[in-house]
Amino acid sequence: MDDRPHKAHRPAQSGAKADKKGKGKEKQKGFNEKAFAPRSGRRADQQGRRNAERDQTRLHVPLVNRTPDDLPPPVIVAVVGPPGVGKTTLLKSLVRRYTKQTLNDVKGPVTVVSGKNKRLTFIECNNDLNSMLDIGKVADLVLLMIDGSFGFEMETFEFLNILQSHGFPKVIGVLTHLDLIKKAATLKTTKKALKKRFWTEIYQGAKLFYLSGVLNGRYPDTEILNLSRFISVMKFRPLIFRNSHPYLLADRLEDLTPRELVRTSKGKCDRIVTLYGYLHGTNLRYGTKVHVPGVGDLSVKSISLLGDPCPLPDAASEKRRKLSEKKKLLVHAPMSDVGGVVYDKDAVYINVPGSFTRGNTDVPQGEGEQMVMDLQDAGTTLDDAVSRSQIRLFGSSSKPIVVDKSPDGDASDQGDDDEGETEEDEDDSDSAAGSSADDEEPEWSDEDGEEEMDDAEGQPTNTGRSAPRTVLRSLRTSFSTQAREDVAYAESDSDLGEDEDDRRVHFDDGEEADIPSGDDEDVMDEEDEEAVPHWKSNLASKAKEGFLQSRQNRKRDWTKLIYSSQLTPQQILHDDSQSTNDDKANEEDEEFFTVKSRNFLTEDDEVLDMTKEVTREEDLKEWEDEDLLDSLRKCFITGGGGEDADGHDEGYEDVEGDDFEDLEANEEHLDENGAGTSKLKPKSTGHESARAAALAAKKEALKRKFDEQYDDPEESKTDFYEEKKVEINKQLQLNRAEFEDVDAESRALVEGYRPGSYVRIELDDVPCEMIEHFDPSYPIVVGGLLPAEERFGYIQVRLKRHRWFTRVLKSNDPLILSLGWRRFQTVPIYSLDDHSIRMRMLKYTPEHMHCYATFYGPVATPNTGFCAFNSISDETPGFRVSATGVVLDVDRSVKIVKKLKLTGVPYKIFKNTAFIRDMFNTALEVAKFEGANIKTVSGIRGQIKKALSKPEGAFRATFEDKVLMSDIIFLRAWYSIQPRKFFNPITSLLLSDKSRWSGMRLTGQVRRDEGIKTPSNINSTYKPVDRTPRRFNPLKVPNKLQAALPYASKPKLMRAQKQQTYLQKRAAILEPEEKKAIALLQQIRALRKDQVTRRREKQEERKSVHRKKVEKEEAKKDEKDKEKRKEYMRIAGAKSKREAELEEGGRRKRRKT
Repeated sequence: MDDRPHKAHRPAQSGAKADKKGKGKEKQKGFNEKAFAPRSGRRADQQGRRNAERDQTRLHVPLVNRTPDDLPPPVIVAVVGPPGVGKTTLLKSLVRRYTKQTLNDVKGPVTVVSGKNKRLTFIECNNDLNSMLDIGKVADLVLLMIDGSFGFEMETFEFLNILQSHGFPKVIGVLTHLDLIKKAATLKTTKKALKKRFWTEIYQGAKLFYLSGVLNGRYPDTEILNLSRFISVMKFRPLIFRNSHPYLLADRLEDLTPRELVRTSKGKCDRIVTLYGYLHGTNLRYGTKVHVPGVGDLSVKSISLLGDPCPLPDAASEKRRKLSEKKKLLVHAPMSDVGGVVYDKDAVYINVPGSFTRGNTDVPQGEGEQMVMDLQDAGTTLDDAVSRSQIRLFGSSSKPIVVDKSPDGDASDQGDDDEGETEEDEDDSDSAAGSSADDEEPEWSDEDGEEEMDDAEGQPTNTGRSAPRTVLRSLRTSFSTQAREDVAYAESDSDLGEDEDDRRVHFDDGEEADIPSGDDEDVMDEEDEEAVPHWKSNLASKAKEGFLQSRQNRKRDWTKLIYSSQLTPQQILHDDSQSTNDDKANEEDEEFFTVKSRNFLTEDDEVLDMTKEVTREEDLKEWEDEDLLDSLRKCFITGGGGEDADGHDEGYEDVEGDDFEDLEANEEHLDENGAGTSKLKPKSTGHESARAAALAAKKEALKRKFDEQYDDPEESKTDFYEEKKVEINKQLQLNRAEFEDVDAESRALVEGYRPGSYVRIELDDVPCEMIEHFDPSYPIVVGGLLPAEERFGYIQVRLKRHRWFTRVLKSNDPLILSLGWRRFQTVPIYSLDDHSIRMRMLKYTPEHMHCYATFYGPVATPNTGFCAFNSISDETPGFRVSATGVVLDVDRSVKIVKKLKLTGVPYKIFKNTAFIRDMFNTALEVAKFEGANIKTVSGIRGQIKKALSKPEGAFRATFEDKVLMSDIIFLRAWYSIQPRKFFNPITSLLLSDKSRWSGMRLTGQVRRDEGIKTPSNINSTYKPVDRTPRRFNPLKVPNKLQAALPYASKPKLMRAQKQQTYLQKRAAILEPEEKKAIALLQQIRALRKDQVTRRREKQEERKSVHRKKVEKEEAKKDEKDKEKRKEYMRIAGAKSKREAELEEGGRRKRRKT
């Protein structure tokens, strides 16, 4: 029987049991509203209020998001944690996940493309408090790494407090080293405990990821994939401080100081440094002062917009939903070894992997390695190579182009006369190779162009090609004026865009300028026209057509023409917004075959007004219509009435612009015969249809608005939150529409460089220690300062000592503050509001209370958070964040007062008047305090009346009662104090060991560090107090008064008897029997006393044993009572819990009746 297999269970397919189960399943599918409905109306009201409060807690104050939607800046993701927790491994794993590239040495920011419209900048924060402060101010997302096998460390809690003070960004927890915990139960308990503590510090429900172990130097791909997906879809809310300040996380640094200046000053001169990075926050305007934390306030010499080194994929290249593999390979990490190239200070290092020998020709070398060796072998500079180079335009050219370094900079080389080729004049020795250099290295010219202009103004520089190159050639012709005229040729008719005829305009200063005219004038002889090819024929008419077309399509930049003070009248007339030198260099580089010259015509030629648009003859014929002119007369003051005799409006509001047109009104007016006549020419059908569609949409919107207000006016109203969001979005749309048609250069001048732009910021007067001690592992943040933040003053803040900081803070002790972008040391004074009467100074910060602090330092806007430290050294034990607070006011005029007690003693006492001395020194001081309230130690109040002539400083005072000579008189006064003007910026980036910065120390700390003993003052040492006992006179009552007093009140004092009594005088002599009896009694008493003592000792021993036994029984009884109470409370708690669940509408089993 046991060997038989068990029969499989067959569920019932039909019958009562199957029907019963089916009904149960059907009930489970539906939602039972009655089960979750509250039983009482009060409960329903409470639940509704609770839901409304929960919805309101999710809402935040709407803030303007200044991040552009088209090109947002990269999201800064900071990897933070204590040393040895796996920060570098996580960063390498994430970069490998996004870019499929492995970084060997991670230094500085690493920017990758994570999506169609999102980029990430990863940066590792080392275990330094300065780095934590800088990263906490700029990070959008923090990956907080925690060692799961060890737990939370002090640096983690310090960084969380820093984040709370400077605006809390998004935080994701990452648990590592979980593979070191072998037991599953221990691992589960550890995860639960760490998650609970993490939720306590961040918020309930904060995301926490678990990384089990390391495989091949990286974390598992599945876990990194989950983390990267969560990072890619996160949305970020703008923080107030970052939303009002521009800032930049530098990913590259260069030193542009001339090498000769560095050599002559032995490296101690101030440097010119350029920083590269993406802009964040708000717009950065030129002229804004910046602060580099760890260096100080610096002035911006120039800002230039560069090409994006890690661009987002455009819509044309990314048609698919997922990001292409080509775009995934983009990674921008100049300080790391991406591709074997590392940027370090002012040098670029190219790493060739493997063994590399220059002289070894047997080993095959790649193209890149060969280029590096060619660069090392180069013995001449580019200028020397260009000056010795020869260029032949065509293979049939007899003479090459040679650069002539003549003083006037003009060199012309002629070819064969038969071919009619004339080479271009060279104004600069570098112009011959300018076009090729632009094609090969476009970013060099962008970066170095500004320095060349600053160093040598007036010399032509290459600023890059802004339009496609147009190949032009010029013919040499002979004129009587020995002038050369430009004749342009091109490969096609569309390449010709300028007229070749020049005219001249005279200015007030006597200068003459040539401008092109629109007249037809042939530039070649008739006999030469027959010999030229077909495409060269009719060049003058084609040039005129091209010129007229370009005049119509050209848009003038009136902002530059009106407000630019660098343009000459000739340049304004020519609509030339760039400098003449730049035009020369650009045109010589771009239009390789053009000879720049001008025709000097006679003064009688016609002067063409270049500020007006060229009018066409067809446009002028429209104004020959008399009906049109009559319709416009009413628009002028002298034009007569606005209506005709019949009362009809016969004019048009706007003829040219057609800004307004009433489509509902009849476009045709009936004349006397009833025929329809139109006042204007009919418009195009497309234009009319667009106007009709716009008007119909407007009517529809008005009708919908009317319906909403008529049907239910309350539904159309939105709440405050939605209304503010709509208002913010509307303002953003207005701002975008305002600058939509403005070019990038003018827009940068007006509103600054937008966030998301990759810029190059040049800073001057940078301390040389920043370059000498540069370390890429420490972040460099460039924070823009508001105009108000550049000045210094007294700042009042609300401050609270951190509950984990062990010591109290003392007034006038140095304190390190992290406020705004700055980190500095100052000396605060703590105070408290004394019943809104005065600001009373505190010697120490109160326990578990906020207080006020006033200090001298750089001005910060109100509501700016800050955190304070006593020391930022890594060797400081314990919790280093000493206080946190917020800025209240700047340069407040309220005085801080401190209590002052003056003491004096009376030297002559009358009934209620006394003369007091030793309180003041002169009569002038007494006069200042006349009328002040004084008080004795015993509580007798008084007032200062008048100064006395002698002794000096004594005064007369009145009291409410008679004072004693032993009383001490107090004067309670208030003394106004001012905080010290002490400001010491933290320049940690200027040190070789950046964690060893030390500021002002206290006297005790200096003595302890130097081993100096504290000097002792003899008068301050404690001495034994010798107090002589006071002798009081006896109470003497007169005899007459004693006689009048009753017996009970009469004094009962009896004098001591001086004489001996009779018994004292006589001595008692005992008999022998009496002596024996007394001795026996004494012996009996001694034996009795000894017996009683021994009996008490025995009894005490028995009592101690009994007492121990009783204590054990009481302990057992207490344990039983405790268990009974716990069981009772457990049952009572379970019962109350069930009752609460039943009241809340929980499930309840129904009893069958």
